[in-house]
Amino acid sequence: MRRWRALLLAATVALAPAGPPAVAQQSMINAGAWAAYKAKFLDATGRIVDNGNGNISHSEGQGYGMLLAYLAASPADFEQIWYFTRTELLLRDDGLAVWKWDPNVKPHVTDTNNASDGDMLIAYALALAGTAWKRNDYILAASRMAQALLAETVVYSSGHTLLLPGSQGFAAADREDGPVVNPSYWIYEAIPVMAALAPSDAWQKLSDDGLTLLKTMQFGPRKLPAEWVSLSGQPQPAQGFDAEFAYNAIRIPLYLARGGVTDKALLTRLQQGMSQDGVPATIDLTTGRPKAVLSDPGYRIVNDVVACVVDGTKLPVSALQFAPALYYPSTLQLLGLAYIGEKHPECL
Repeated sequence: MRRWRALLLAATVALAPAGPPAVAQQSMINAGAWAAYKAKFLDATGRIVDNGNGNISHSEGQGYGMLLAYLAASPADFEQIWYFTRTELLLRDDGLAVWKWDPNVKPHVTDTNNASDGDMLIAYALALAGTAWKRNDYILAASRMAQALLAETVVYSSGHTLLLPGSQGFAAADREDGPVVNPSYWIYEAIPVMAALAPSDAWQKLSDDGLTLLKTMQFGPRKLPAEWVSLSGQPQPAQGFDAEFAYNAIRIPLYLARGGVTDKALLTRLQQGMSQDGVPATIDLTTGRPKAVLSDPGYRIVNDVVACVVDGTKLPVSALQFAPALYYPSTLQLLGLAYIGEKHPECL
């Protein structure tokens, strides 16, 4: 354990956007903002409630909640969210989490497939918190999840190393147009930490190939990636899904920035393509028309982060004011603010 824990510590300090200092952790999220987030989305059992999606909980939300609790330097909140996650979602035999927990049905879990981005977020948060707070149990749990991700969802296909969105239903053997990927599932900041937890050359290839593929995913007049992409041949929108740049895809530029990817051409193409009069929107890829304009500050901060990274533009006052309404944009806003505060304070 000692050897890979040392590797993990080196990886988190060197590569994580908010890597833990050796002695005392500095909070990257304002205490008032974190209190407001908790009051709105964290219930007493430790589940993060997606109030824009029928009040369900999911592995993504639990992973985000754990990451934000770590960034807020709140071990008690982290443990509360992790307790629900490990007791209610870690039900699969392979070490991955079921993706969805629904309070409105019993049993609460009816679909046992995983969501690979949720698993990666959970493992990443565990690794950061375990290193910062000297919790070997967190690091061990993170290692198990990273190893399961590598075994079940990281695949090699047609010259590329890919992250399948789930262990079932997306591979070439599962679909006529498979493999199918979701480019918003590549969490670039977390991948080096996965490599420290479960050493393999596949992780670096996953990161490199994710970027390579993202640069080729230029669909429709706005040259944007689809939410679901078939890689059975040349990348194209997957069958059975709307050909759109949708809600999940909004976070791609934020993930790139937080992961240290500063490719101005790529960031600018995404920012311009996903915006309507400067405001993020979901986009019909066939026509290029916006489907829903997303004016919440949590969505807008993605463009604000890109503007900061690309040309040093300061964040507008609206981005700094946190008044949580919906789970997903509120989460993006805190992740954006934490990143800017840590890496680009000149933009505040």
